[in-house]
Amino acid sequence: MAQRTNAPSVLKNEALSYAITNSGLTSREKGFSRCFGSKVLTVTEKAICANSSAVREWDSNGTVFGYRKENPKHQAGEFGHNDFYTVSIAAAHENPNITGAQALKSMTLSDEIRGRLAEVFSLKTYKIDHVVHGAIASAVTYGTLLGASPEQIESAIGMFVAHYIPYRAIRAGKQLSDSKGASAAISTEAAILCMKRSMMGFVGPKDIFRNPESVFRFNEKTNGDSPFDLILGMEGEDFAVNGMHFKLGVYEHQSAGAIDGILKLIFDNKFLKKGGGIDQIESVKIVAYEPAFGIIGDPAKRNPSTRQSADHSMVYIGTAYLSQCRRSSGRPSSTRPSTTASLP
Repeated sequence: MAQRTNAPSVLKNEALSYAITNSGLTSREKGFSRCFGSKVLTVTEKAICANSSAVREWDSNGTVFGYRKENPKHQAGEFGHNDFYTVSIAAAHENPNITGAQALKSMTLSDEIRGRLAEVFSLKTYKIDHVVHGAIASAVTYGTLLGASPEQIESAIGMFVAHYIPYRAIRAGKQLSDSKGASAAISTEAAILCMKRSMMGFVGPKDIFRNPESVFRFNEKTNGDSPFDLILGMEGEDFAVNGMHFKLGVYEHQSAGAIDGILKLIFDNKFLKKGGGIDQIESVKIVAYEPAFGIIGDPAKRNPSTRQSADHSMVYIGTAYLSQCRRSSGRPSSTRPSTTASLP
């Protein structure tokens, strides 16, 4: 938001259009929260949408890989990011009894549900966007913090799954739109709205994981049971968050290995201290696994003109880090890499 990137700015302006104008700056109002950088109360799901978009915009958060080594049935390999902590912050804005420790614990709850769902059901296999798991976790987390009953939480999950499934169409194409970065935000907005409606008495579909027409059993046929067993960490140290990959910079997480290889190539092999330095490098070959290649190796994104597309271009990311290494070496870049474009 501070950098005035488009999606968070638009969504924050939208959220502020729902603001309460007659409320004190320090008051708590049920159903209302705050956008980052604002003291104005506005509708909770709108604030969450703007804040989640801001968190996601620079793609500098962590990733779950949906893989439990010791359990072959829990290796679905779905990806997902912890863009959903803003739900805990919003609930704390609503409920003054929530402590900082409880808010942090609820973030772990969100990651646990999202991470375990990623282990047992691959959304990407069916071209469904990975934020579905996070939205389900958000409904549970928000409802739990605000005292919803188990029945109300189940109703909210059923409502979201039945009404609001996003597809990966938002991530396809040569130049990606704001929808890519705001996917988690928009789905979480819907999930929180479902939870609020459920707490007001609206009843959504029950038993959504066993519903034969839901996204789960429709895609993975069973004789009536859920297509998976969900294991949640309850004590000790076996929690999904422990297996997540947290970034140390701003980059698409599938590119982390390539970036590390480039940095090792430059610094560990002391290219910078030899005759031609980094200019000795004529080409770099990156070998990637699937689905990494499908996500960031798409030739259509070799010449990105939007930041969202650059974020999903291994060619751009690799040349950007090589250029950064060149600057670090004190040798000015003579030419701009031909595979990059001037980005807004």
